[in-house]
Amino acid sequence: MNTKIPKIILASKSPRRQELLRLMDVYYEVVLKEVDESYPEHLSPEEVAVYIAEKKAKAYDAKSGDEIVLTADTIVAIDGLILGKPENEAHAIEMLQRLSGRVHKVVTGVCILYKHEYNLFHDVSEVFFRTLSEEEIKTYVSKYKPYDKAGAYGIQEWVGITAIKRIEGSYTNVVGLPTEKVYQQLLRLAR
Repeated sequence: MNTKIPKIILASKSPRRQELLRLMDVYYEVVLKEVDESYPEHLSPEEVAVYIAEKKAKAYDAKSGDEIVLTADTIVAIDGLILGKPENEAHAIEMLQRLSGRVHKVVTGVCILYKHEYNLFHDVSEVFFRTLSEEEIKTYVSKYKPYDKAGAYGIQEWVGITAIKRIEGSYTNVVGLPTEKVYQQLLRLAR
């Protein structure tokens, strides 16, 4: 554990982000606040992810004295279209049909708030999907119910294990937190 890094307030209910922080061996506590995740329509996928991460951090600014507040937002984008979390089963199926046999971007925007300073950055990974059958898509959605995942899939679940041909970029970014970039920023702030 890096004892130079101050305690982190993780503003995320994502079990995947929590597990990644555990694996990074940093001390954190989950503190949740409801935040409106809407964004201006003219923003690029990279700008949207950072915009929402910063918006989440602003809800914690008054509390950010000696603790670090870490917020993140992950989106999937294809053909300039942002695929957030699916609203229901039909929406999840539609998203996976769109991704099937294609390449898409996974963008995670991160905000590290420390001593009222917003440290904003993002990471982008390209994910190459094989073609999925209708039956595979419907079975995956029915079994895994990926309604809390951008693009309607989790890389650590069946689709990620069986359908992703390759990734260009950070694997942990696709999971939901670009850990290498996050860790480097945390070390920089701890100096």
